[in-house]
Amino acid sequence: MGRLIDFDLPQNNILSNVAGGGASNDNPLDPEEFRRQGHMVIDFIADYYKNIEKYPVLSQVEPGYLKKRLPTSAPMNPESIETILGDVQDHIVPGITHWQSPNYFAYFPSSGSIAGFLGEMLATGFNVVGFNWMSSPAATELESIVMDWLGQMLRLPKSFLFSGNGGGVLQGTTCEAILCTLVAARDRTLRIIGNDNIGKLVVYCSDQTHCAFKKAAQIAGINPDNFRVIPTTLSSSFSMCPKALRNTIIADVEAGLVPIFLLATVGTTSTTAVDPLGPLCDVAKDYGMWVHVDAAYAGSICICPEFRHFIDGVEGADSFSFNAHKWFFTTLDCCCLWVKDPAALTQSLSTDPEYLKNKATESKQVVDYKDWQLALSRRFRSLKLWLVLRSYGVEKLRGFLRSHVKMAKVFQGFVEADNRFEVVVPRNFANVCFRITPSAVMSSSTKSSNGVLGEITNSNDISSPRTKTKMGLVNEVNQKLMESINGSGGIYMTHSVVGGIYLLRFAVGATLTQESHVIEAWNVVKQHAHAILNSIPTTHSQ
Repeated sequence: MGRLIDFDLPQNNILSNVAGGGASNDNPLDPEEFRRQGHMVIDFIADYYKNIEKYPVLSQVEPGYLKKRLPTSAPMNPESIETILGDVQDHIVPGITHWQSPNYFAYFPSSGSIAGFLGEMLATGFNVVGFNWMSSPAATELESIVMDWLGQMLRLPKSFLFSGNGGGVLQGTTCEAILCTLVAARDRTLRIIGNDNIGKLVVYCSDQTHCAFKKAAQIAGINPDNFRVIPTTLSSSFSMCPKALRNTIIADVEAGLVPIFLLATVGTTSTTAVDPLGPLCDVAKDYGMWVHVDAAYAGSICICPEFRHFIDGVEGADSFSFNAHKWFFTTLDCCCLWVKDPAALTQSLSTDPEYLKNKATESKQVVDYKDWQLALSRRFRSLKLWLVLRSYGVEKLRGFLRSHVKMAKVFQGFVEADNRFEVVVPRNFANVCFRITPSAVMSSSTKSSNGVLGEITNSNDISSPRTKTKMGLVNEVNQKLMESINGSGGIYMTHSVVGGIYLLRFAVGATLTQESHVIEAWNVVKQHAHAILNSIPTTHSQ
């Protein structure tokens, strides 16, 4: 049976021990008042983590709940930090889905760490706006250094590093990284064929590529009819097929279109599928296309030698990115992007107004990161990444990541040992995709063998009405399982649908998760599956 959870959290210690009272100084950045309130907030957050398992992982509030709790207008006079933190505890915390909970197994992790949090505090405390070198030299130079450090840890080709005429930049998210590189690829081609031919440009991805790419293509002005999606199959574990890509490109070229960009993925969102980088880059090279490798989730684990092979072939790509804020213990937001040709970015994204002119920029001896991104202003993100790298070191970071993979293997073992469940696709990293099997659903539905299972699992004709009906039932049962589990508040998982199969995703990666949480999560899954399978009406049988 799943462990019962007490969702009634005791009053936060800091709130019960500190009396009210506003700031004693009218200056909103008074150092001593900052020290007093800052200690209170640190204590509040520490208590939050100490008690985090007592909250339902998935917020249980209804839409519009907060509007009913808060005033309709801002206060005219100051309120104390004690009062505000009390409202955070009473009104905000209930509306939070607890991404740092050890029982959080949804989407992909957003793993935090003490070093990541403190680095964020330092960056926020300095509050510099490091758009160019002169605006804060340390912000620019530390970013360049840290990106080379991290590139070396990943064993990226030297051509991606500043030491090899490439370079790295910290973006907010992968969405930004994709858009920046797509714009660079677009402009590189249009400078050759002319801006009037933008309607001929074609971009390519698989049906497992993140939806951020489609948004980026829309923003970049790519004709929606020229957005190519290469189908994937279960038999290939949903990785992109180089032959299918080439055939699609050939057809486009014969139609007078111009291929410019391929997005390959290492660790897709639904199933963590891995596209074959080497063969895909070989195809793209034949047509002069820009290749971007999106390793938003899985890039982190590639600092471990035994996982580095997943990005073999990256030397043929033009750019590579992963999110340190996903599975690298660095708080949101922190997307690491490397490019072989920084000039391709700066030619598309640079601005040079009179009010930003300075001798350092004109010397061409410095990096102005404003020209590597969409926005002008930028945060001191490298500070938190620097703290993470220094506080834990390469070996300890590898150990953290390996422990998550080990826990995912434990969960996978539970799934494979229970004949009511199956692993839908091979596990590459720390995400297990599983479901209740068709045989378990059919057995519960019919209470006897009637041969339908063979039709579902062995027939190549998944379009037949009878197969569709049974597949629909299997998917419905698995959807109910996920909703029941998440509604209990004990753990939180998310789903996807690939190849017509509804699957549950168990993504290990929260920093606080231990093997005991994984064992308990499996107990919760079994408990809810038992209840659902026993409730399936027999009227579904034919």
